This record gives sequence, C-alpha cells and structure tokens, in this order.
Amino acid sequence: MPTIVLGAGVVGTATAWYLRQSGHEVVLIDREAEAAMETSWGNGGVIHASEVEPWSQPGMPLKILRWLGQENAPMLLRYSAVPHILRWGVDFARNCTAQRFREHARANLDLALHSLRCLQKIGAETGIAYDRATRGVLKIYRSRDALDSAERSSEFLARFGLLFERISAERCVQIEPALKDTKSTLAGALYFARDEVGDSNKFAQGLAAACAARGVQCRFGETVQRVEATDSRVRAVLTDKDRLQTDTVVVALGSFTAPMLAQNGIRVPIYPVKGVSITFQRAGWNGAPNVPVIDDSKLFGIVPIGDRMRVSGSAEIAGYDATPALSRAQAIIDSASFTFPEMRHHFDFSKSRIWAGLRPVSAAGTPLIGETRIRGLWINAGHGHLGWTLSCGSGQLVVDLINGRNPGLSLPTQGAISRPAA
Repeated sequence: MPTIVLGAGVVGTATAWYLRQSGHEVVLIDREAEAAMETSWGNGGVIHASEVEPWSQPGMPLKILRWLGQENAPMLLRYSAVPHILRWGVDFARNCTAQRFREHARANLDLALHSLRCLQKIGAETGIAYDRATRGVLKIYRSRDALDSAERSSEFLARFGLLFERISAERCVQIEPALKDTKSTLAGALYFARDEVGDSNKFAQGLAAACAARGVQCRFGETVQRVEATDSRVRAVLTDKDRLQTDTVVVALGSFTAPMLAQNGIRVPIYPVKGVSITFQRAGWNGAPNVPVIDDSKLFGIVPIGDRMRVSGSAEIAGYDATPALSRAQAIIDSASFTFPEMRHHFDFSKSRIWAGLRPVSAAGTPLIGETRIRGLWINAGHGHLGWTLSCGSGQLVVDLINGRNPGLSLPTQGAISRPAA
C-alpha cells in the first residue's frame, strides 16, 4: 500500500521526496491546485540558522498580555482568539523557561544546519531554480544593549555550530550600501554568512514536479476529510473524491494538522499565528538591498528574491483567518521605509502583492516530528516561523524514523509523538 502525505507545502513535498527516494510508493495530497500555495507561498524567504530561537522564551507571555489588542504590537493577540488558545497558551507559557528555551533553540539549530545540507543536496540533484542567493543575512540593531544581548545568545548557539560575526555600523554599510542613509542610527549588527535566500514556492513546485517524475502520485485540488483508523492503526484516508487504503500517513498540514488529528482524538499543540509579507518588483530601485536585512528594533525583514523584494513581519494570533490586514502591512512598510528612505520613492501598494500565511506554531517552538499513538500515523508539522528553513531536514528526519533508521538528530518530546533517541 502507498504511504500518503497530507499537505504539499514545502514540508510535505520534501517528505514525499524522501519517501520516494527510499523506495516507498507515495501519494501526495493537497487541496490547492499546485504545491506550496498556502503558508509556503509568501514567507520571508530566508533559510536561516540565525532565527532558530523559539518564540516561547522567558518573559514572552507577559509581553503578549501587555500587547493584547494593540494593532501595532509585534505579536498581536486578538481578544476574539483568547478563549480558543487557553490550553495552548498554558503549554506555551510552560516552555518559556530559560532552560527549555535554550534546549529548544539548540534543537532547532541542529535541524536547521542539517536541513540546509539537505536542501543543497536536493538542489544539486534536481537543478531546481528557486532564486537561490548566498550572500548571508544582516541583523541590525540600534541599541548597544540589544546588540550585546543578541551576541550573547548567538555565542551560546555558536558552541553548537552557528557561525556569526559582530560588526560595526561602518561594516554594515560596506556589506549592504543601502543602509548608508540610516547608518547613524545603528549600534551595529550580527552578520550570518551561511544563511541563504530562496523562493520556497518555486522550490516546492519544482520538487513536486521532480517527485511526480519519479513516480509520486500528486493529487492536487483534493481535500482530505479525515484519516480512518481502527484498533489504533491507520486504515485509510478519506478525501472529497476518494477513499485511499493505506497503513502509513504523514500529516504535514501546517496549522491545519491540529484540527485534522483532533478527529482521531489526538491533541496537537499547534496554533496558527498569522504573518504578513509584501512582495513587489525591484525594477527602478537601483539602490535596493542586495543582502537580506532583519531590523531588530523595527521588527521586519527585507529580502531580495530574484527580481523581487519581499518585506515581511508581524505576528497576529487571530485563529484561522488568513486575510492580510492592510493596517499591519502598512506598519511593515512604514518601518522598512524608515530604515531604507529611498524605498518610499519606489514602492506602490497597488503594484504589490499583500499576502498573509498561518505559521503553525507549536507550544515549545520546535516542530512535532514523529509517530502518534495511532500506529502508522505520523506528524511533520509545527515549524512556526522556520518552515522553509527546516523543511528538507524535517522531511528526511521523519522518513528515517518511518524506515526505522536513527537520523542522528534529537528533538524535545512533545506529548503524543515519539522522538528519535539522542
């Protein structure tokens, strides 16, 4: 019987790839007409070990409560969502200890570095064109205290493989001349030379085509209704078009993993957190950044992706509503225009794509990868803001576990799923 992957975002498509590479008969199902048309479409575009720290960190619960209902808050919790996130919120708060934060950051880093190697290998094998760039990433700071704190966090992760360099404001401008107009406001930056950029939508669609060419049955435009299980074992997948018998299912539905598996009595501690991006053509903006810049104080990232610029930011807890709010998009553009004043002369909302996606944020801030208590029912979801970064490594990791191999990586245990041994 085939192994069925639910969800053809970048995580699910990578999972299908590794399953087929290891000899499985594979069916990949997604409700959209193509791969990567939801959360994987318009993410920030960076494959970065520099952003592996989870959002579940010391002090964050109190910050979220102080920001409650504030439209300009970095992480906006809407009042309407409060009754629905209480249990997830308690789990989130429990993970906001210093020890768990460090443990989860290290686990994410291990997987991120592994995933980058996997991505590079797939790219070499398939020749997929996805606007890859390897200029590194700059994280700029306007406060020396904030820069010092970020350096201390990076120094901890450097013990486990993170490469970074602390640089001056002058060096920032040497690496990215577009910062010249606001150099006087900078305390300095951290430069992560190993981080890469790429279009995850293009990559996932290219990988889906490569999967199909190798025999994966890609069933797009088909909606999964439920996973059938009896006697604690997977039996079939029911869609709006068919009933497919199987004994192995990998659920890679991002934020929709939780409601899907709730039908099987499995609680998955994942909640959607909406992010916004604005994509526009860089034509005419000759001084646009060539290096991705993440602004710590203004809380946005600007990333050149091929012939486009993508500005992203915002975190909004508002249930499963993926409608982009113009006010949030405007706030992101205002922040980017402060850092890059020339942008005001080249940006036009009417010629831009305003997009929102639902980040599947786990309470621990690490993905859930493993088998549930139902035999043959696996999860590969909960990657939060790191879906593109962790996608390929997560795909290989879950396939190693399905095949009974030790992947050589460990992740913190999260409830109903098993983890590889350390």
